[in-house]
Amino acid sequence: MKISLNWLQHYVSIPIPPAELADRLTMAGLEVEAVTARYAYLDSVLVGKITGIRPHPEAENLHICDVDAGDRTYSVVCGAPSAALNVKAPLALPGTVLPGGTTVKISHIRGVASEGMLCSKAELGIGRDHAGIYILDADLAEGAPLSEVLHLSDTIIEIGLTPNRPDCLSVIGIAREVAALLDQPLTPPAVHYPPTNGCITDMTSVTIRNPDLCPRYAAALVTGVTVAPSPFWIQDYLLSIGLKPINNIVDITNYVMMELGQPLHAFDCDRLDEHRIVVRTPGENEKSFTTLDGKERPLSEETLLICDGKKPVAIAGVMGGENSEITAATTRVLIESACFHPISIRKTAKSLGLSTDASHRFERGVDPEGTLTALERAVQLMVEIAGGAPADGIIDQYPNPAPRLPITLGINQTNRHLGTRFTIDDVVHWLESISFSVTRIDADTLAVIPPSFRMDVSRPEDLMEEVARLWGYDRIETTLPKISADTGLRNRNFETKQQIKDRMAGFGFSEIITYSFIGKTACDRLAIPAENVSRRMLDVLNPLSEDQGVMRTSLIPGLLDMMKTNMSRNVKNLKIFELGKIFISNSQECQPEEIEMLASLWTGSKSASSWNVKPASCDFYDLKGVVEALFRSFKLENVRFSAMPDADCAYTRPGRTAQIHVDEKCIGRMGELTVSVIENFDLKQSAFVFELNVDALIPLLSKSIIFSPVPRFPAAERDITLIVDKYTPAGDILNDIFTRREELVENVLLLDVYSGDPIPAGKKSVSLRITYRSPAETLSDQQVLTVHGRISEGLIHKFDALLPA
Repeated sequence: MKISLNWLQHYVSIPIPPAELADRLTMAGLEVEAVTARYAYLDSVLVGKITGIRPHPEAENLHICDVDAGDRTYSVVCGAPSAALNVKAPLALPGTVLPGGTTVKISHIRGVASEGMLCSKAELGIGRDHAGIYILDADLAEGAPLSEVLHLSDTIIEIGLTPNRPDCLSVIGIAREVAALLDQPLTPPAVHYPPTNGCITDMTSVTIRNPDLCPRYAAALVTGVTVAPSPFWIQDYLLSIGLKPINNIVDITNYVMMELGQPLHAFDCDRLDEHRIVVRTPGENEKSFTTLDGKERPLSEETLLICDGKKPVAIAGVMGGENSEITAATTRVLIESACFHPISIRKTAKSLGLSTDASHRFERGVDPEGTLTALERAVQLMVEIAGGAPADGIIDQYPNPAPRLPITLGINQTNRHLGTRFTIDDVVHWLESISFSVTRIDADTLAVIPPSFRMDVSRPEDLMEEVARLWGYDRIETTLPKISADTGLRNRNFETKQQIKDRMAGFGFSEIITYSFIGKTACDRLAIPAENVSRRMLDVLNPLSEDQGVMRTSLIPGLLDMMKTNMSRNVKNLKIFELGKIFISNSQECQPEEIEMLASLWTGSKSASSWNVKPASCDFYDLKGVVEALFRSFKLENVRFSAMPDADCAYTRPGRTAQIHVDEKCIGRMGELTVSVIENFDLKQSAFVFELNVDALIPLLSKSIIFSPVPRFPAAERDITLIVDKYTPAGDILNDIFTRREELVENVLLLDVYSGDPIPAGKKSVSLRITYRSPAETLSDQQVLTVHGRISEGLIHKFDALLPA
């Protein structure tokens, strides 16, 4: 929101410098983002006198002017017909940046050097005349800065407003705040309704068919207007805040909108069928509408329209239509001042991709009680400037006025919340300074009715905030909260998640945090089957983009996008993980099922490059080792890996995918990404991933750690080699040994897997090393052989194995 200080000072006196005003506004909750001198660029534009003029040797329509700027004479090439001998005009010196963005430079025009630029009013941003150079008064001194001789001085303050303060989207709204902060009187514009001509109800009417979308609609009619350019003061104020002047009628509606915060719209009444207004939603055959910018806009069944007796003439709260716009032939103007439902306008503007100054205000909420004031102000200005006469009366359709209920505010409670010592008189003064109606109930209690334009105030805490910001947040004494030394027990789930993160970081993985929203095509890119639970995606109602249209059902897409980002920056060795929730939809109307998951990705080399380490790519077993180490760190037993059926592999390669089981409960999976997934995510190298259900894992972890002393007695190792079917997983053999619960078995290590001559076809050799140890004694050979023989016989019988010859 841009504000001209000159405009602002029409309504409130400002006895402090602009920089100090900006600080006061910022500390009151209206953050000032920039303070700029509007006419600073005119300091390098001087009064110049043309002392010589001659034709350009290479162009008939150009002249070479000698321009006296006081200290020296400049040679300037100019094509304006108004350039003449002894004429004084603005001379922009090299380096001047004009409002249109043009930077004046020393240039050669058709072979002749030009050392500056003679400017028109439009080029200087002080008017709309661009037909010729700006002829200055003859008594002005050559070389004087143009800003001084024309007394041009203004400061533009740019304020970043939060959505809850639509009351400040106007000059009078900011003036109200300034008046309260500086303890100055507020002088709103004097509004009076001029003499009337004819009864308005004989000339037009207003019908609201959707009062829930349009709570209030007021209209006035001005006849006999003359459409022409606006006076300079209106154009100047509009230009100061970035609005382009169009004509006096349209400029007045924009001026009043910026002055009072109420958007208005002007219709050519003679172009309205039946000369009346109907507020409604589209009919069956109304599929599109052409707006003032000449574009055809699609209409939905929820779009609120302003119509005449037969057709739409505007999209309510957003933009008018070509079929009723003000033209040079307009003589009768119907002025609209309305209040529309904020959510309706927000949906319409977003669906059309069309944001206007009017929709910006309607989306945040306009004051329903301010519609008539703004309408009367616009009528007043149109009569004064466009020479019209208003019809007698105003049409005001307001079927359901909203009640303004009092809010009870306790002074002691306010001081307790803010840490202050305000008196009841202090609070009354501050609230009344911003137009709140205050009634004293007793020595500690107030009944406060917020003004209609403060729709963000509805509870005592809102009133406390008003008191705090008007006093000044920076003036409230800083105090520390009382914190009990007894912190209590930490949440076990939280503690375990932190431990998981610490261990993954210890394994060399970097944590990432990605959005909980992903694109709808994520499951397609991962080749997930149609019946898989990951396909149950919950749509986001207002997605930021197409890539964030649904809640994620897997952490893998986030890992792959992060891998792509790193690959684009030539980071080819990557170890990352994320711990976060996925969301499985039950329906769009119900809360989704939220599951805490851990996912990790490893790609590239298994170790950092070094002179004594031969480069080697990571593989399935490297990542499997990470999972095993994670479980070991939590003292988790009965962990088993099993091959996943090919039909369930989806985004990982069959034969290189494993399910992860704890106590026979499947809690995750791991594997190598398929080539198609690598291509779908535009990746350039293979990668390995795993997913663990943390919610399912945590209940399986022991709540206490049992200490085991360092073994006092030596271990004994025995090897065994079995010849088994080549499709028998070696992991099944290892798991079988552990599940036998032999007390002396301390560890089992897979030494070798071999197939080929002399192993029979369809078979493979699996060599294992079993470590035996007793916590109470040194084992004898006979004890070890007895247990080892028992295990060997069991394996031979269960896996139909043979011993090597």
